[in-house]
Amino acid sequence: MPKTARPRRSVLYMPGSNARALEKAKAITADGLILDLEDAVAPDAKDLARLQVCQAVKAGGSAAVCGADAILLPKVESADAIRHLEAIMRAAGAPDQVAIWAMMETPRSVLESERIAAASPRMECLVMGTSDLAKELDCAHTRERLPMITSLGLCLLAARAYSLSILDGVYLDLNDEAGFDFACRQGAELGFDGKTLIHPKQVDACNRVFTPKPEDVEWSRKIIAAHAAAAARGEGVAVVDGKLIENLHVESAKRLVEMAEAITRMQAAPAAA
Repeated sequence: MPKTARPRRSVLYMPGSNARALEKAKAITADGLILDLEDAVAPDAKDLARLQVCQAVKAGGSAAVCGADAILLPKVESADAIRHLEAIMRAAGAPDQVAIWAMMETPRSVLESERIAAASPRMECLVMGTSDLAKELDCAHTRERLPMITSLGLCLLAARAYSLSILDGVYLDLNDEAGFDFACRQGAELGFDGKTLIHPKQVDACNRVFTPKPEDVEWSRKIIAAHAAAAARGEGVAVVDGKLIENLHVESAKRLVEMAEAITRMQAAPAAA
């Protein structure tokens, strides 16, 4: 599981070349922002976008010391690409806490996902680029996403094997609320930590789906307490409401409670991510 219980339910792409959008981003309730220098920025606006992104997170900074939490590398297809970025960051003076995120958006990305996940101590998150992946696979981008379930699953396995976070891909139809809700719920059921988004209007609905339900938090606290009481009696298992509770259930319950508490703290004292 992820190294920290930092909420990443909703992570919104914001075009780095749009100064107005970057200013508006401060008021958006997404758990994280990706200040985009790639697909959302025209080739002749790249320099301006880089400047504005750096100014948005720390006036006068450079990419390596600008105050960002992570650098998201697109089109990652090998562990060497991660190590190359790591070397550039080190040479530029990036603090150790600046993490690396990797876009998983090609067949080779998926096939190399385990090595990519293990490439560096800075590795923190895999981000699914499902639109590019569908194009590369030459598959249909259906509601159920069956043509790319294998790719999603392999990247999920790699992320969890190396204690990384993993984010689901974007949903492109801004007018299809039912379809978006289905996509969020499917992602949550598969095990994703959250979803990348293309518009602020998607944030609240995404947050609702990926936030632990109060009844699940209550149940988790109940089984944690019951198992602790059983352990104090020298018993390895507990029975709660007729259900056998083992240590594996308690570990999952603790993660859920930890995430719920982290979300509560974040909402009480909102900060840019």
